[in-house]
Amino acid sequence: MATNLQPAVESLSALEHWAGEMRYVARQPIMNLRGHVHGYELLFRGGPEAALREGSDMAARTMLDNAVIFGLEWLTNGLPAFIRCTAESLTEDLVLVLSPEKTVLELPAELGLTPRLLECCRKLKSRGYSLALEDFSWRAEMRPLAAIADYIRVESSRFGEVERQYLRCLGSAPPAVIAKRVETQEQFKQARGEGISLFQGGFFCHPVILKKRKVPANRLLHFEIVQQLHHDPIDIRHVSQLVQRDASLTFRLLRLVNSPLYAIQQEVRSIESAIFLAGEDVFRRIVSLAVLSELNSEQSPEILHMALLRARFCELAAGLCELDSSEQYLLGMLSLVPAMLRLPMEELTPSLPLRAEICEALQGTENRERSLLAWLECEERGDWDGCDHLCEANGLSQQQLAKCYAESAVWAAAAVRSTV
Repeated sequence: MATNLQPAVESLSALEHWAGEMRYVARQPIMNLRGHVHGYELLFRGGPEAALREGSDMAARTMLDNAVIFGLEWLTNGLPAFIRCTAESLTEDLVLVLSPEKTVLELPAELGLTPRLLECCRKLKSRGYSLALEDFSWRAEMRPLAAIADYIRVESSRFGEVERQYLRCLGSAPPAVIAKRVETQEQFKQARGEGISLFQGGFFCHPVILKKRKVPANRLLHFEIVQQLHHDPIDIRHVSQLVQRDASLTFRLLRLVNSPLYAIQQEVRSIESAIFLAGEDVFRRIVSLAVLSELNSEQSPEILHMALLRARFCELAAGLCELDSSEQYLLGMLSLVPAMLRLPMEELTPSLPLRAEICEALQGTENRERSLLAWLECEERGDWDGCDHLCEANGLSQQQLAKCYAESAVWAAAAVRSTV
């Protein structure tokens, strides 16, 4: 499924500079009650030889350096970036290189409250920055800092009536509460029941699975279309007939093929015209994107975003370990289908057009085919030790993987905008 499409950004050389400097970043979405992304927390690291702890001076300097070199908008899709700070980066005005309109400065609990820090935070607020308090201590002497904060990040299990009363004492506009490490639907329901409206964690990728539910007929049609895409050459007439059996999918496909992402000069009005004008490789990608968008139509848009990033990353990195790029694209793309359809993977894999080894990888087997997806899952969590272990075990280059990830993040953001 190789393609000549370039990421839809003008500063690709800056992106390559970023990746070439071995700057690692984990991007963790912060979701609202509707399942939409409110912002992203960004965790940075310098490289495998310097395993940085969150909040360290070196990590903070890495983050600031990245902001100067490239900017953070490409990674957050223009949404607020929540960035962990140190006392030095705050009091020495190092954070001023960041855009105040799109930056939330996180203050770790270990900083403590000093007159100098409080005055510094007030000045940053006056410049337009937002503030988030991490693992906040609900003591009376901390109220001056809480009174100017925009967010407080807490473990949902540690938030109750005492904390709600504390917030009420702050006035009519208390800081918003973010429940962190929300990994299950049960934890999400608990946090929501406490009146929390922002959530961080992998809960949205783990919706309630309906184990007795069968794969819907229209979804089987989508899987059949994906299977037909991997015939070489494509049976154009047969694929066109399959796509036209689903009006919503047809609409998505024609909208995508006419979008700026694919830069086809002539307006496309039919499925067969799309194949001829785009070429088979590009058409495979467009249909895959349309199918994936349709599969995710009832779930959080962030799941689609993550699936596209995974697909593109696995495709780009496949050559680094002599894996088939087409299979790896599908592996990444389909890895989140259970979250989209709320069905267990073991019930989905018999319907998927994949080799047994790829199906096993989707079900979590630690085989060679799963090595790239496993690395990316560790990266998504900010599990740098896990990334290092997988690189060492599979003979992979952290620098090359970082470059693949950077390009994939930009491509996925452009692809999602085209589906809206």
